[in-house]
Amino acid sequence: MESVKRNRQLFLDKEFVATLALAKEGILAPVERLMNQREAKEVAETGHFRGKPFPFPFIIAPSGEKNRDVLTTAYQGEPLDFIVDGKIKGTIIVDEVFEVDRHTRIEQLFGSNDANNPDIQTFMKRLGDVAVCGEYTLEFDEIKQVKEKIAQAKEQLGAKNISAMMINAKPFHRAHERVIRITLEKCDMLVIFLLKPYKKDVIPYELRLKALQYFVDNYLPKNRVIIVPFENTYLFSSYKNAILDSICAHNFGCNKLVLSQNHSGIGAYFDNNETKSILDQYEDLDIEVELLAEFVYCNECKTLVSVNTCPHGSHHHIKYHAESLLELLKAGMLPPAIFMRKDISAILLSEMFKNRFENISKIYDAIFPNSGLLETHDEREFYLELMRLHQTTSLT
Repeated sequence: MESVKRNRQLFLDKEFVATLALAKEGILAPVERLMNQREAKEVAETGHFRGKPFPFPFIIAPSGEKNRDVLTTAYQGEPLDFIVDGKIKGTIIVDEVFEVDRHTRIEQLFGSNDANNPDIQTFMKRLGDVAVCGEYTLEFDEIKQVKEKIAQAKEQLGAKNISAMMINAKPFHRAHERVIRITLEKCDMLVIFLLKPYKKDVIPYELRLKALQYFVDNYLPKNRVIIVPFENTYLFSSYKNAILDSICAHNFGCNKLVLSQNHSGIGAYFDNNETKSILDQYEDLDIEVELLAEFVYCNECKTLVSVNTCPHGSHHHIKYHAESLLELLKAGMLPPAIFMRKDISAILLSEMFKNRFENISKIYDAIFPNSGLLETHDEREFYLELMRLHQTTSLT
C-alpha cells in the first residue's frame, strides 16, 4: 500500500498558535489572517489596516534553522503543518514568503531595541528572519469558548452596555476592587479579562482566577461580572498594547474598555491639565476607552482615593504597588488588610505554601480562641485568624 505523503512542517510553540487563533476568531479584526509583505509595509507606515486602526504588522517569522529551510524553499500553494509539542495543531497554505528585518520587527513591537529588556531578549530567541502568509486552519478552541461565554452571559442579562477590564491580578488588591466597583456602576455587565501568560508565574493563572472568582462570587452582584481568560501572547508585550487591548475588547463584544493611567502601553501624560495618551493617536477606535487615575490610600482622608481628587501630598499616600505586594507574598508574609482582603491573602498563601506547618491544627488550637472541642483546621483558616490578630488594636 502506498503511504500518504506528509506535509512539510513548521515548528511553533503554543503562544504562536494562540496568536494566530486570535486573528482566526476575529478578535483582531479587521485583521483576520497573516499579512503579506505589501500589507505589512502599509500598516508599519500608517498604523491602519483596511481603514481601521492596527498598531503594527501582523506577521509570524518563527525562529530555527529547520523553519528557515522550509520557508525559504516553500512554494505558493504548498501546505505546511504547524507542529506544537510534537503534534499537528494546524496547517497553512503558503501564499507568500518574505524576509523580515529582525531589528525593525523588534522596534515595531517594543518601541526600542534595548538588548537589556527581558521581553525583547525572550522575543529575539523566537523571532526568525523569514515570514509566511496564507490561509490557515488551527486546532485551538480556547478563544472560541471565551466568545461563546461572553455572548451567553450578554443574552441572559439582556446587557447592552458592556465594559471590559484587562488585569493580571498578580496579586488582586483593594485598588482592583475599587476600579471594578466604579466600572460596574456604569454598565450592565462587566467582562474581566484575566491575562493568561505563556511563562511560569509565582502566582499561577489558576490561583489568580480562584482569588478573583472568590471576590466576584462573594462581594459583587450576581451574574453581572464574568471572568474569562485572555491569551496574553507576545503581541501584548508591545508598547502599543493599549491599542490592541481596545481592538480585542471591541471584537469580544464590549462597548467600553477601562484602563488605568498606569497601564503599560498607555504613555499617559498631562497637557493643559488634560490627560493625554497614545490612545489620542487612534481616535477612530470602535470602542470607548476610559482612563482612570491611580488609586491610593491616603493617611489623611483615611480611605482609598484617586490621586486626582485627594488634596494631600504623595507623602500621605500608600500605593498599591503590585510587584511589592507580590514580594511580600513570595516571602510568605501576610500583606496588611489595607492592601488586600484577608480572605484573598489566605487563599493565595495557603496555595503558595502548601504544608508549610508540620501540625497546623495544633498551632491553631494553641494560639487562637476556640470552643475547647477538637477541630480540624486548614492553612487558609489559619491565615484568616492570624490576620484577625494583626488587626487587634488594644495593644498596638
